[in-house]
Amino acid sequence: MAEKLQIVEVLYCGVCGLPAEYCEFGSEFEKCKPWLIQNAPDLYPDLVKDSNLKEADKVTDQLQSTSISEGSSTSKKEEVKRLPGGKIKKKDKQEIIIEKVTRNRRKSITTIKGLEIFGVKLTDASKKLGKKFATGASVVKGPTEKEQIDVQGDISYDIVDFITETWPDVPESAIFFIEDGKKVPAA
Repeated sequence: MAEKLQIVEVLYCGVCGLPAEYCEFGSEFEKCKPWLIQNAPDLYPDLVKDSNLKEADKVTDQLQSTSISEGSSTSKKEEVKRLPGGKIKKKDKQEIIIEKVTRNRRKSITTIKGLEIFGVKLTDASKKLGKKFATGASVVKGPTEKEQIDVQGDISYDIVDFITETWPDVPESAIFFIEDGKKVPAA
């Protein structure tokens, strides 16, 4: 008869998101120490010995005050998400980038990135673009593994008006062109 598997409870750090046993290997161990002293004193007994009760209270008060201030600042600034290992993932910027790429000297492709952020289905958008400009349009994965629309030909002359008329949720101030490697506003 096979042995029964036992369920293991894993305690994850409230600061860095790693399992508490691995906090010391993360990039934010100094920030994790107060949380570890309060929530997992058995894992790091040296930390508990080194810190007095007064110091622990001081640090937990600091932790609580920083978590409150961080909550108010994230609503003003860009949304920041913590990934395991201390990596930070920022929320995508609300912008559409239009870039014209030339291939084989005379042929060009217009690339449109960021439409999905405004709730536009890329397959529907590529069909509408293909019909409006009488050209081929398709949804492809870009170099950053995000989907984008590739339209055959240079349609940058009329694309801003078409996007703002077809999808009113997209403001004209959120549309940018890439020209000579620089981001230029469409307006």
